[in-house]
Amino acid sequence: MGKIVLYCQPGAKQTQLVGTHDGKPKIQLKAPPVDGEANKALIVFLAQRCGVPKSAISIEMGTSSRTKRVAVEGVSDTELQAALQLPA
Repeated sequence: MGKIVLYCQPGAKQTQLVGTHDGKPKIQLKAPPVDGEANKALIVFLAQRCGVPKSAISIEMGTSSRTKRVAVEGVSDTELQAALQLPA
């Protein structure tokens, strides 16, 4: 299971990976930070990037914060970093 800490910016024009923020991958999310919509958008985005079902992704920490720790079942830390185009 791969784990990664991300920085999320809800309410953006589109959902995309835009580089880093304080050394963490920064993901802009089109969804607003209301009723868990941004968290759902993050899970959909990561599932597509990692090639896993949405059910394989869980937000372990930071559900109401911009900084989140995410676990992805079925991929290693290295594969997760590669899916987010990070240097290993």
